[in-house]
Amino acid sequence: MEESREITVNAGDIARLADVGRAAVSNWRRRHEDFPRPVGGTASSPLFSLSEVAAWLRHNGKSFEVSLGDLVWQRMRTTVDDLRLGELVGRVGAFLLFLHREPEAWREHGTRCVPDLVTAATADLPGPAEPPADPALLRLVARLADEDGPRAAFEFLCARYVEARSRQLSVTRDDVAALMTRLAAGDVRADGGTVLDPACGVGTLLLHARAPLGQELSGSSALITAVRLLLHGARARIAAGDSLREDGLPGVLADAVVCDPPFNERAWGHEELTGDPRWEYGMPPRGEPELAWVQHCLAHVRPGGLVAILMPAAAAGRRPGKRIRGNLLRAGALRAVASLAPGGPDLWLLRRPDGSRPPSTLLLVDAGEDLSVVEPAWRAYTRDPEAEPPGPGRTVRIIDLLDDEVDLTPARHRPQQGALDFGRDFGGALDRFRAAAATLADAPPALEALAERQELPTTTVGELVKTGLITLLAAPPRMTADSGPVPVLTADDVAAGAPPSGGTVLDPALVMLRPGDVVATALGAVRVVTEPGAALGPQLTLYRVDPDRLDPAFLAGCLRSADTARAHPGSSRLDVRRTRVPMLPIAEQRRYGAVFRELAALEDGLRETAALGETLIRLGFDGLVDGHLRPCDQGV
Repeated sequence: MEESREITVNAGDIARLADVGRAAVSNWRRRHEDFPRPVGGTASSPLFSLSEVAAWLRHNGKSFEVSLGDLVWQRMRTTVDDLRLGELVGRVGAFLLFLHREPEAWREHGTRCVPDLVTAATADLPGPAEPPADPALLRLVARLADEDGPRAAFEFLCARYVEARSRQLSVTRDDVAALMTRLAAGDVRADGGTVLDPACGVGTLLLHARAPLGQELSGSSALITAVRLLLHGARARIAAGDSLREDGLPGVLADAVVCDPPFNERAWGHEELTGDPRWEYGMPPRGEPELAWVQHCLAHVRPGGLVAILMPAAAAGRRPGKRIRGNLLRAGALRAVASLAPGGPDLWLLRRPDGSRPPSTLLLVDAGEDLSVVEPAWRAYTRDPEAEPPGPGRTVRIIDLLDDEVDLTPARHRPQQGALDFGRDFGGALDRFRAAAATLADAPPALEALAERQELPTTTVGELVKTGLITLLAAPPRMTADSGPVPVLTADDVAAGAPPSGGTVLDPALVMLRPGDVVATALGAVRVVTEPGAALGPQLTLYRVDPDRLDPAFLAGCLRSADTARAHPGSSRLDVRRTRVPMLPIAEQRRYGAVFRELAALEDGLRETAALGETLIRLGFDGLVDGHLRPCDQGV
């Protein structure tokens, strides 16, 4: 492949890179005769020269800068069509794994003999791992690895791939994935035990396992998963193929299983798998493939091991599956069903029977959209299955569920409240909502609009790091934040404005937070630390400033503004060092910082009021339907 091959972009790429909507790109094409002409593609999806588009945008005074990561990504998009994009991402990943393992070999040989070197260094990957044949692409990837590290570089490319193939790829939501791994594999991960995902996609549920096992139908996705896990330092074993028809890990018993299987897949192998020994709880009906995945997961976990699997909401009550649901309850295998959102999905928690006495109750949790209520309910249930858990969960006697329907839908078993209790709950929710809403009226800071934009001299975070005004810190690479005596500030805590919720063991490598530290997540949440004593959690970046020359709240506001822009699909999360920071005297920084704090407080207030409003709305609907509330008489 020739190094001079032109990198192309489509209209969506231009919008993302220029941080505008697609409508703006359409307007540019219509209104400006000098806008670059298509160089390829189709009439409905034309392709443009990236260099020509960049030159046009800069000539017309529009903000435009292509990061090295985006340059790599766009060259990859130019190299192959979308159907082969996953294969190319996997092959680039194999090359990054080679750079991670054999950095000196690349420096010594360059693009010469790369295929043989990569193949030798990545023999533990599933399938062929021959690197791309484009020397220019390899050099760009190597530069990206030098700048950001092979792992961060590949995570960036994976994020771009998931974004580009969002309609074809099913990726577990980050908050749901975190909940599943905490519940099913928290203790296992701390001990270094094996965690299996038999439908692993691009590896989302296995990223924090030390000894992950996985299988994926798509060979390219299996390769991507293996590269991601190996770059994270895990001892990974990933197989390609259909888990139900062609089990790639026969006889393997993991310490825990997590799974987000494909829903409503009719062609799952019903005819071929009749009599399969995995169907210990009954032959799954043709229209119940999810119950086949449940039994496949149970067959691959050790006795006493936990399975966390996402299920469609209908699987808890569909009539064809009632026999299997009943058998799972009688054996003590199914322990909890939690509805994670109205309409699903549901989270099923199962434990493979080990001969001990099973509980006589099932935990049911109707979480609405508040995932934070699931874990406390599950922890309380594991301590005492007979006691009522906190929050919206409840325990239901298994004997009461074994009726003609065996309906395990959490909303159908919501505990009934007395009129007095409901009235107290509704009245309290109404009072709290009104009190929170009342504080918002005076919350916006005093700001004035200028007739003309004020030109402020700026520097960048990277320059401030070089001059010593900022020190960048990150958590130890193998740190866990699940349990231990040392409190840990997690990415979820930063996003929610909550106190540290994690815990870890004491380690000299921990980064302990100080008041005035600025902490940011990859998705743009930023906060200034006010209390000492907690450790910095994974997936967070800490900015430690010289407070005599740089105000922490001022820096946090600048990072928040920049990261809000990067949260648009348009810009790279790997360019934090390029974030612009106005060059202001420290006194002026503190004035700006005070306003930034007021804006952050307003955001927290809005978040709290929205949560209270959702509770009030849910109680209102439930109370009207259940007879605990009625409309007020006219004039009252």
